[in-house]
Amino acid sequence: MPTSTLAASPKQRQQTPVTAEAAALALAPRLFQQAPYSDYEGGFPTEEFEWLREAGLLAAPLATTLGGSGLGEAEQVYALLSTLRHIGRGNLAVGRLYEGHVNALQLFQRFGRPDQISHWAADALAGHLFGVWNTEAEDGVRLEPLPNGRFRLQGSKTFGSGAGHVTRPLLTGALPDGGWQMLILPLDLQQPEYNTSFWQPLGMRASASFQVNLSGLEIEATDLLGKPGDYYQQPWFSGGAIRFAAVQVGGAEAIFDETTRFLRAVGRTDDPYQRQRLGEMSMLIATGQHWLRAAAEFVKRPGAATSPTLPSYAEATVAHANLMRSVVEDLCLRLLALAERCVGARGLLRPEPFERLHRDLTHYLRQPAPDAALADAGRYALAHDIPAHRLWT
Repeated sequence: MPTSTLAASPKQRQQTPVTAEAAALALAPRLFQQAPYSDYEGGFPTEEFEWLREAGLLAAPLATTLGGSGLGEAEQVYALLSTLRHIGRGNLAVGRLYEGHVNALQLFQRFGRPDQISHWAADALAGHLFGVWNTEAEDGVRLEPLPNGRFRLQGSKTFGSGAGHVTRPLLTGALPDGGWQMLILPLDLQQPEYNTSFWQPLGMRASASFQVNLSGLEIEATDLLGKPGDYYQQPWFSGGAIRFAAVQVGGAEAIFDETTRFLRAVGRTDDPYQRQRLGEMSMLIATGQHWLRAAAEFVKRPGAATSPTLPSYAEATVAHANLMRSVVEDLCLRLLALAERCVGARGLLRPEPFERLHRDLTHYLRQPAPDAALADAGRYALAHDIPAHRLWT
């Protein structure tokens, strides 16, 4: 049974978005070298998250007034995406878990009351790992009000990434009236039941995405975050896809780097077909990198910060984010096939890292509703009589 790996982190230091990004850049090679050691079912990158704590990256998405670097602010989106990309380049499982941590911190800063924000920010500064557990099956989570003002949880979440190690998961659950309510569960005070046998994946083994049975656990009313339905507010719900796409771009960069290293090691750099494949792979990598910057610029375009609730802003931001995640999925799939042809059967043998990288990226690309995301971008284009030169700018 997994147990919490929380450790207080007195070494954490307040950063700027630039130094947070630089910290992720510096950590990427260490994360990459360490990745094979947690790549097993039930594994978790414990040491790697201690490195992130020590580097101040768990607190970095907090506002500067809360002791963070402001990495989660709208004007710092590119620094955040670059930070996620570097961590994903080091280890996609770590990137997946860190993206969930970032998401949770952004959600409680956006929807929490001042006292809640201060409380949960202090938890992040103390080294607690947050995450977001929303996915569920037929036995989904329900919140039962109790006479003493508390709530009892019933039901389970699937794909509880970081289960047993995330100490502050942000959950969603159904209220008796059908409202969809967020809450943050203090798992250092009570423990759910983890079904580790659920997690027998193709890739991302080290993300420990177990099924989590929360039945019987109780929370205070102060653990509830925001109003019912806030979790699905746009553009933040769908627009957040640019974060996981950034991690995926980092995974693609790792595959590119390992392909060039392998070809140099086996003396195949003069082969014209290998050069052509590397040219195609270079085009794909550059495309992903350009999209990261484009996504960041789109989020903070003029008027965005002052009127984020306008339907036109939300609609355009979601459509553009759906474009980005679709492009990144396509370029990663194409790059994987090219890398396979470059390295051949020999390169896909362990201890070469391609086998793990291929599994992890393939699995991580299976994000929900990819066809619907692309169709939504098409719907947006058809719904607005805007010429192409202005549609996405």
